[in-house]
Amino acid sequence: MQHRSKRSRAIALQNSALRTRATEYLDFLAAWVQKPRQTASVVPSSRYLARLMVAQIDPAGGRVLELGGGTGVFTRAILETGLPAAKLEVVEINPAFARGLRRHFPTVSVLETPAQIVSTATAGEPGAYQTVVSGLPLLAMDRHMHADILSEAFRMLMPGGSFVQFTYSMRPPVNRDILDALGLDVVRAGHTVRNFPPATVFRFFRRGE
Repeated sequence: MQHRSKRSRAIALQNSALRTRATEYLDFLAAWVQKPRQTASVVPSSRYLARLMVAQIDPAGGRVLELGGGTGVFTRAILETGLPAAKLEVVEINPAFARGLRRHFPTVSVLETPAQIVSTATAGEPGAYQTVVSGLPLLAMDRHMHADILSEAFRMLMPGGSFVQFTYSMRPPVNRDILDALGLDVVRAGHTVRNFPPATVFRFFRRGE
């Protein structure tokens, strides 16, 4: 009887996870149909990509800012590092996604504020954040937007902080001249084929740090 009870609980957990992934997929597909350039993919990022994106987060360190929360795949992975929900803020300008994030993560602050002016809405002060995790479709944005987003992100980051971005290309999504102008550098932090499409993770940081 006890063995059957454990098995039933395991099946219930698996079914719950499948329902969550199905909901995320449908939400993402609907957003892509409405605004394909803003969403950039027809499916949410995989948990394997999410693990790469959050690998350097220290749960005992500073605050974390997530840009482009989407359906919450990265949000969930950030919280699974042990970071307290009070130290995480998620930026999402798509109203449907923002509502979903508030429903699934009621203790996390969700900001419907453009990434390039996010400092006007954050609870933490500039310099209080250890990491910015970005799910923004940078390849669909122009150079001026790249510069504005990175400038704002590094305004929020503490010394030694990182801006973590994924892309479906093997090359960084930001041109070298923009990085030079902002005093930044970039390294490849990981790659996974267990995502559709396969994705590469890049870590941006201030030169000399």
